[in-house]
Amino acid sequence: MPKDHGIGASPKRREDVRFLTGNGNYTDDINIHGQAYVHFLRSDVAHATINRIDTSAAEAMPGVVKIFTGDDFAEVGGVPCGWQVTDRFGEPMQEPRHPVIAHGKIKHVGEIVAAVVADSLDQARDAAEAIELDLDELPAVVDMKAALAEGATKIHDELTSNLCYDWGFVEENKEAVNKAFDEAAHVTSLELVNQRLVANPMEARVAIGDYSRSSDEYTLHTTSQNPHVIRLLMGAFVLGIPEHKLRVVAPDVGGGFGTKIFHYAEEAFCTFAAKACNRPVKWSSTRSEAFMSDAQGRDHVTKIELALDAENNFTAIRTDTHANMGAYLSTFASSVPTWLHGTLMAGNYKTPLIYVNVKAVFTNTVPVDAYRGAGRPEATFQLERVIDKAARELGVDPIALRRQNFITEFPYATPVAVEYDTGDYHGTMDKLEALADFGGFAARRAESEKAGKLRGLGVNCYIEACGIAPSALVGQLGARAGLYDAATVRVNATGSISVMVGAHSHGQGHETTFPQVVAEMIGIDESMVDIVHGDTGRIPFGMGTYGSRSIAVCGSAMVRATEKVIAKAKKIAAHLMEASDADIELKDGQFTVAGTDKSVAWGDVTLTAYVPHNYPLEDIEPGLEETAFYDPANFTYPAGAYACEVEVDPETGKVSIERFSAADDFGNIINPMIVDGQVHGGIGQGIGQALLENCVYDGDGQLLSASYMDYAMPRADDVPFYAVDHSSQTPCTHNPLGVKGCGEAGAIGSPPAVVNAVIDALRSAGHDVTHIDMPMSPARVWAAMNP
Repeated sequence: MPKDHGIGASPKRREDVRFLTGNGNYTDDINIHGQAYVHFLRSDVAHATINRIDTSAAEAMPGVVKIFTGDDFAEVGGVPCGWQVTDRFGEPMQEPRHPVIAHGKIKHVGEIVAAVVADSLDQARDAAEAIELDLDELPAVVDMKAALAEGATKIHDELTSNLCYDWGFVEENKEAVNKAFDEAAHVTSLELVNQRLVANPMEARVAIGDYSRSSDEYTLHTTSQNPHVIRLLMGAFVLGIPEHKLRVVAPDVGGGFGTKIFHYAEEAFCTFAAKACNRPVKWSSTRSEAFMSDAQGRDHVTKIELALDAENNFTAIRTDTHANMGAYLSTFASSVPTWLHGTLMAGNYKTPLIYVNVKAVFTNTVPVDAYRGAGRPEATFQLERVIDKAARELGVDPIALRRQNFITEFPYATPVAVEYDTGDYHGTMDKLEALADFGGFAARRAESEKAGKLRGLGVNCYIEACGIAPSALVGQLGARAGLYDAATVRVNATGSISVMVGAHSHGQGHETTFPQVVAEMIGIDESMVDIVHGDTGRIPFGMGTYGSRSIAVCGSAMVRATEKVIAKAKKIAAHLMEASDADIELKDGQFTVAGTDKSVAWGDVTLTAYVPHNYPLEDIEPGLEETAFYDPANFTYPAGAYACEVEVDPETGKVSIERFSAADDFGNIINPMIVDGQVHGGIGQGIGQALLENCVYDGDGQLLSASYMDYAMPRADDVPFYAVDHSSQTPCTHNPLGVKGCGEAGAIGSPPAVVNAVIDALRSAGHDVTHIDMPMSPARVWAAMNP
């Protein structure tokens, strides 16, 4: 029977009570007495020299408090990048300054040119319209290959070119890889685009800066996935504020998908302006602003080649990718196409030789950074599409080709510098074959044909690296911060517990799942455990939530801190029962002496900890609170196999998803219901990328898909009911919970499954189609059928 509490149970999300009743506390719900409002004047051209900004008329308008331009921030640090990449020649990447407000030049549409702070938002907007700009528009650089061409317009005058870096990995393998291709019995190549996406979380970004002259302390309320990282980057590198003088608070956050990891100019501005104006300053993004100021995702153009021997064993992989950085380097942008992408190019397969080349390019577009999956979806899409194409060229079953090349022995050291600790890819594929009912596909295809539709089946496998850490490894790879996490477990006198965690919850359900872990360890009801997060003034230093790391890294810190609490509590219980603490056992909230009927309840021990009349203080200090930091020894490696069935209307090219099945190995599962929800959401986003979403710029750098009128988001009728299974569990071997992470899997595994299914549908009807780039809109699919 399913468990009803603790690890493995599915209690409903406690945080949903406030969200569903309209009682969430989002940043935009926060208003501080006396606050002013800022409206940002954003550039409507992609590339220009700023000759003059005349603010005189605007400054005289009603309600205007102060107007800021780039000159006001000339002595302030630029928005920093948190990861330095070294190129294949041993040189550091080119890293341009990213000003809070454009200074001297404009680099993309939507860049801040001036900021108006006023008593009301309407007054700020009105004044912004009175600002006069004298600009010399320059040619925009939008296409990546054109940006690297000889004589291309430079975006950053201080750089030698528009190339951020030319990265090769593993460079020492390059000659051996080329030799393997020369000797291959068969080579499959594929050129593809992983299109640019806009994250579009439900809640747009908001920032409120506040400053206290009496204490010289700053507070920033912001929509962030990692408030401590914002405090570190903004305080130390942008504004020069000592960390003990800066508090960052991220309350309820309405989704992130990666785009709220990063430090943004608007956060630094509001914090800076609060002191300059001597009053709180608030900014709430509109959806139109979000389209041209939030970091965007993906945008890779790749050629991938797969070499096979005469027995269809994979012998080598070679890829060449152009990765768009946009106009500036966002916080983790440089790591996404390199260490989060290149190191996953082995996938689930025992390919002995791999070489990945990535050219990161600056363009006059919005910066690009991590979006749900961050490098792993790009790697999986390339690999699973080229394997499917190879199977068709060789005339073999795509699943059989994958099975033949699966890794079967663990631990397994890949040729791209990571070691998978555990997995069972055949077992996961077995689950998928049963879940998706492959045996019934022929009958379903026949039914579709009777209705005049083409039906296709697409399958793919994925693996991802989660629990982003350990610090020593990522430090060697260029990370400019540690990636550990922390938790403090504070037991109150009556036995209830407050757990302060470095991870941030913005849809993951931490307020439900984290108490399940602590409650099971102690044997108390989960309602006695409360989770505190999102406030640097209340929580230990933690690195936030991204990369499916919360339970694997922060959850492990929480376990270690709870173990410390239990160890101390056992000493108190031992004294109360006149026994050795080595003989004390804790189960179901009762401390017992092994082999006896002596016992004392959890609440009695915790009360004694704070009312220490019955134990010697020279041996045990009062109180019951412990902190632990956890830095894992390795990444975790969730894996899975997905299947998609589509129908294609041959008259219009419209694709509909008829069935979708997902078999995942996430290691041990804390809350199956929440895991289901994470997978469902990820698959929905992956289907959105495969069929609908596309962020498009024209040749002048104008964003053509700048609203929901032009950017197609998936709706309820675009997705089917999913069949998901995560019972194929191979626990992680190096964290105390045996967990792997689940938040990004659906977005990684679904796009290639959908594309493979569409290609299968078209080829089954005699169309010689090998690839269609995403999104597979009706126009693109119809054009592929009617060349």
